[in-house]
Amino acid sequence: MNKAPLITAVQVGAPQHLVITWNTGETLDCDLTATISRYEALAPLADPTLFAHVAVEEWGHGLDWPDGLDMGADRLYQLCREQAGLFSPASFDGWIRNNQLSLSTAAEALGMTRRMIAHYRSGSRPIPKTVQLACIGWVALKKAA
Repeated sequence: MNKAPLITAVQVGAPQHLVITWNTGETLDCDLTATISRYEALAPLADPTLFAHVAVEEWGHGLDWPDGLDMGADRLYQLCREQAGLFSPASFDGWIRNNQLSLSTAAEALGMTRRMIAHYRSGSRPIPKTVQLACIGWVALKKAA
């Protein structure tokens, strides 16, 4: 079974902004401003001093702050990719489900192997922008037919 991406490093950018390096080879910015303001449990992270004490969890499955505050890698990866305008594993899975495709039919539609579709869907490999554009084009062609 494929595993979700893991965090290998994190740096604090501007207040409530992180630069996260992933085991996929990607380094993505993450603006947590809206997330922090939306969830009361994360409100203490609005303090720049506390926010600056971010650390990668031991195995890379998330980020930790003092006082037991944490965020999981899977949600952070999705947020980073969405903010960068890229498909996340969840949005790619949504494309598959919305179009009632199996892994095999999705692979056929995009001219790829079933294995690569499974990697993209699980998040074990980053989804290239070309694949995102192919998905958009496939939907447009289907609607035009």
